[in-house]
Amino acid sequence: MTGELFLKHSAGKLNQMTGHIDTCISKLDASQIWNCEYGNSIGNLVLHLCGNVRQWIGWSLGGLPDIRNRDLEFSTGSVEDLLPLLHKTVGEAVAMLETLPPDRLTDRVPTQDGDRYVLEVIFQVVGHFQQHTGQIIFAAKMLTGEDLQFYKKSP
Repeated sequence: MTGELFLKHSAGKLNQMTGHIDTCISKLDASQIWNCEYGNSIGNLVLHLCGNVRQWIGWSLGGLPDIRNRDLEFSTGSVEDLLPLLHKTVGEAVAMLETLPPDRLTDRVPTQDGDRYVLEVIFQVVGHFQQHTGQIIFAAKMLTGEDLQFYKKSP
């Protein structure tokens, strides 16, 4: 039961954070998405998340080809391609998590950093995704001056 709960929660967090990124991007124009004075742009963070999820879950857990190209994650692309790519990548990862047998959580799998337990791979991806989503949220708030209203305030 613990393994099933972990997998369900992990898939839920990836979907929740993807929704937050959707909200942020919907409030910004192309120049706000691709330009950043203080580090990586929001667009680059989205591309980076897609590369990370595809490599760590798609390749390490799902057996998909490792097609990651980190240089492309830090180049400028099309705003119109960002969200479809994010949704496709996260959708594939969530489908893999939803069908992963919980007894595989203690299997060792290859990663870019050497062999890791499946549980470690998932934990790394979800944590990494949340960290960069936080950066995207912060940047969107700074650029728009808005409270993005992700959580309802208690009365």
